[in-house]
Amino acid sequence: MSFSSETKKELSKEIPEKKCCMLAEIAGFARMNGSIRLMGGGRMNVSLTSEDPSIARHFKQMIQSYFDTPTSLDILQSTGFRKGKSYRITLDDVTTGGQMLRETGLMTVREGSNVLTEGISQTVIRKKCCKKAYLKGLFLASGSVSHPEKGYHLEIVCKNENIASDIRKLMNHFGLNAKVTRRKESYIAYLKESEHIVDFMNIVGAHSQLLEFENIRIIKDMRNTANRIVNCESANLDKSVNAAGRHIADIRLIEEKIGLRNLPDKLRSVAEIRLNHPDLSLKELAELTVPPVSKSGVNHRLAKISELADRLREEDSVEPEQTEEKGQKRA
Repeated sequence: MSFSSETKKELSKEIPEKKCCMLAEIAGFARMNGSIRLMGGGRMNVSLTSEDPSIARHFKQMIQSYFDTPTSLDILQSTGFRKGKSYRITLDDVTTGGQMLRETGLMTVREGSNVLTEGISQTVIRKKCCKKAYLKGLFLASGSVSHPEKGYHLEIVCKNENIASDIRKLMNHFGLNAKVTRRKESYIAYLKESEHIVDFMNIVGAHSQLLEFENIRIIKDMRNTANRIVNCESANLDKSVNAAGRHIADIRLIEEKIGLRNLPDKLRSVAEIRLNHPDLSLKELAELTVPPVSKSGVNHRLAKISELADRLREEDSVEPEQTEEKGQKRA
């Protein structure tokens, strides 16, 4: 079972204690997964669908409890490209459909006529607890969250831009920095930062999955930090090895051309220590000098040695040209 499915499974086990939160959660779910069929005479056949049986049972129980009306749960076999089962909750009493739609904010009365609404009804989410319950209903209807090992992404898929914009505003009421994007024919309200995903899971009540998310995130961050440290140390080691190789090449050149005995005492001392200890760091070389000097002091002396070696190399490249010019003059 995916991390997202486990999160929804946990959420579907909890029924809100407050009636207002129960209505808000039903409203959030119905806004995304509800359908209406007009029966005439003001009667409406209202149904809600889910691909998860535990979610379907969860809302069946809540609808029966809140509206005090019997409901049916049917299993539908999907056909075509997406095969599988879906579960449909239907209000048995068609006269209760209008009541449910009005109380959840999916329908209002204007000039004596029933009108379906767009977006989120503010009357259902006046309280902070109801805002949380509404988000829970939305997530159970069309939300998903990636496994933290693979990446950080939580989204709610919407049918139109208006509802996506309202969901973004509702999320951002809790400081989640939600954004909206379009994907083919759908609009997506989403979160990308791990801290905000954790906050969302806490808001909707997925506490066990939140702890699992945090554990995986901590292990992942520790592993990434360890890799960065190893890579950094490896890079520093390569840098030190390459620098030591250059130092030794410069010292060998000076030894061959003029002899180390002709160097100033401080430079000769560092040169000899470097030749005898090619694998030591600058700090370790500094500890071997007599009297001891700082790491920067050793680095300065080695830089002087490199400058002298570079001058000797330049002289070697110039001498053949000068010899050739003198030969031409004698001719």
